[in-house]
Amino acid sequence: MDEKKLVMNFKNTLGNSFSVVVYDPRDDIEEQDIIDTMDLILEKQIFQPKGYELATCTGARIVESSTTKYDLEV
Repeated sequence: MDEKKLVMNFKNTLGNSFSVVVYDPRDDIEEQDIIDTMDLILEKQIFQPKGYELATCTGARIVESSTTKYDLEV
């Protein structure tokens, strides 16, 4: 099973890290799309983890992983 996710990292006003994960981002996503999305999240304060506003974007990455599951009889 293959999995692809976009992980966007932020820091809140206390300096604590917070991540937003989007599973199965579109294949043609560009860096500017991610920047615009992260800026919108900050501007609208869509998330307030533990009641604290997000203060800054710290990075983003696309993570692709593959999992092989084995059906073993024990």
